[in-house]
Amino acid sequence: QVQLVESGGGLVQPGGSLRLSCAASGSIFILNAMGWYRQAPGKQRELVATISSGESANYVDSVKGRFTISRDNAKNTVYLQMDSLQPEDTAVYYCHAVIKRRIGAPFTSYWGQGTQVTVSS
Repeated sequence: QVQLVESGGGLVQPGGSLRLSCAASGSIFILNAMGWYRQAPGKQRELVATISSGESANYVDSVKGRFTISRDNAKNTVYLQMDSLQPEDTAVYYCHAVIKRRIGAPFTSYWGQGTQVTVSS
């Protein structure tokens, strides 16, 4: 089986920073694209940032210049460095990965359990 575990969420004041981590474990043959999504109460889950296996990154417009996504393939881990946090960034953040577990298996989407990020005075 495959498991994604997020960490690093918490409470921070506006203008502050947090660094989220997501480690993938289990049977992994190819770890393809990874990304971060977020969901606020009553709203649809939205894409925040993605990073390809070749480390090409993309961001939603609202976080460009403030967030940085990166990955460490040796550790099967993706990170999200969040700077200049604003109250509108408050949400549950979910890690996502596309994984091929073995030869002959399809690429499959996996999700972490989510970690709460709250930006408030």
